[in-house]
Amino acid sequence: MDAYDEGSKARHLPDGPDGSLPEGPASAGSTPDSTPCADQESTGQESVPQHHDSQAPTAQAPGPQAPAADPPVPVPTPTGIASLPLRSQVVAALALAVVAVVACVHLGMVFLHVAPSNTVTKQHGRAIDDWIYPEFEQNWKLFAPNPLQQNIDVQVRAQVRGADGGITETGWYDLSALDGAAIDGNLLPSHTQQNELRRAWDFYIGTHDNDNHPVGLRGDLSQRYLRRIVVLRLDREGAGGKGAVVESVQVRSRTTNVPPPKWSEEQVSDTPVLRELPWWTVPEEDVTDARTEASAG
Repeated sequence: MDAYDEGSKARHLPDGPDGSLPEGPASAGSTPDSTPCADQESTGQESVPQHHDSQAPTAQAPGPQAPAADPPVPVPTPTGIASLPLRSQVVAALALAVVAVVACVHLGMVFLHVAPSNTVTKQHGRAIDDWIYPEFEQNWKLFAPNPLQQNIDVQVRAQVRGADGGITETGWYDLSALDGAAIDGNLLPSHTQQNELRRAWDFYIGTHDNDNHPVGLRGDLSQRYLRRIVVLRLDREGAGGKGAVVESVQVRSRTTNVPPPKWSEEQVSDTPVLRELPWWTVPEEDVTDARTEASAG
């Protein structure tokens, strides 16, 4: 037939020269696309990929697992005394014990010193005073209803024997003014500069009457203490020149009232009041000790 049925679903292929189908793969009665279909029709099912047993994943049966180990606890590093060797720990412990005992004794002595008179102070008053005076004396002048309103300057002069053997008398040395000049502008003045001379003078006044007679058993001690201090100061100042030896000293105080503020109606005298002590002979040991302390300082 030269004409094809247009309604046919048959596939139209070009005719060969003799009216046959062209040779080639298509002449076998199938197309490349038709081969899988034929296979599927013959088997009646889709092909499923096959896996070898050697490649199949193996499932592991669940079993008991070992508990996880706890992380190691860090050991704290010892600090303080515990970090020292045993011998050093013993020494440090003994030192702390001694400091604690001394602190407790000191607090107890201060308490008994400022406390009202009682049985303990009556029986052991001498021991308490020896511990307190002169370095730790307590007073209430700052908190009194009428605080101290006077400037007291301690001054001294001396009779010195020069290198030629002659005796000369020096002028008055204002020891309080020298201490004040050393303190002025000093951010950290020493305890000696602030209190040594002042406390020595207060110690002497508290143990002597107005006629300079000792009152009680500590009068002689206060006199020797004040004398040694002024001899030491004179040696520092080079009283009498090089090689001079202090033979005797005389101490006096110069007291002036602090002027009241302008808004106050209080009237006070501005005339200085002098108190001169008798001449004291200086023992050789005081001169030697003064020079030893001066060279050590």
